[in-house]
Amino acid sequence: MATPHKTINGATVMDRHSLNSQLSRNPGDYPGGLVFLIDKPYGWTSSDAVRKLKFSLQRWFGVKNIKVGHAGTLDPLATGVLMVCAGKATKIAEALQSQEKEYIAEITFGATTPSFDLEKEVDATFPTSHITKDAIDSVIPGFLGTQEQMPPLFSAKLIDGRRAYEIAREGKEATMKPALITIHRMEIMLWEPPVLTLRISCSKGTYVRSIARDLGISLGSGAHLSGLIRSSSGEFRVADAISFEKLKPFFE
Repeated sequence: MATPHKTINGATVMDRHSLNSQLSRNPGDYPGGLVFLIDKPYGWTSSDAVRKLKFSLQRWFGVKNIKVGHAGTLDPLATGVLMVCAGKATKIAEALQSQEKEYIAEITFGATTPSFDLEKEVDATFPTSHITKDAIDSVIPGFLGTQEQMPPLFSAKLIDGRRAYEIAREGKEATMKPALITIHRMEIMLWEPPVLTLRISCSKGTYVRSIARDLGISLGSGAHLSGLIRSSSGEFRVADAISFEKLKPFFE
């Protein structure tokens, strides 16, 4: 028996449970548009995912163009929940993006990089022998609540109409402005020196890479983000997301 499609704000949600249900070839059957719950592959940009899904939808519906966009950027070196909206569902993308996010972050102490993650090579090393679980526990409360956070230069933030990462990749300096964010919860999942795994719940616009940088500073060392999974966005969890490997044969 086919699984009924879930809806959100009038849009039809396509997740891994929906793969048992046939997607109609008539876009008119989805007056509120479609929201695809994707598990973004490692190394893909969010725009890569949007572009590939848009191409598949154009072929499936037999149309030359269809509006497609994502509800919240996910870094290329991260995996996990990426909501891609199609058709009239693009109108609710901003509302979906504003929901609380949860991440599983792997942070490695003892080294920093210009991008605060593994996109760039290590530029400095630091001692880590003084970092203990108790020390980490002692600084975590200072990261909770509403605060100003300085985004990474290697980010999608706009500076005079250009993406910050474009300026950074040209080797130029740019002045970043802090953004107001909220970190709701931060929980230690695993501490295997020098690698820390955290579960972080936060508002939209939060850069987990910046949290890694600031944790390193707070603990008298350096740190960078060595792994990241967006485990949920609002009510949507990565366990319910569709991998592109399973989505491709669905369209075929």
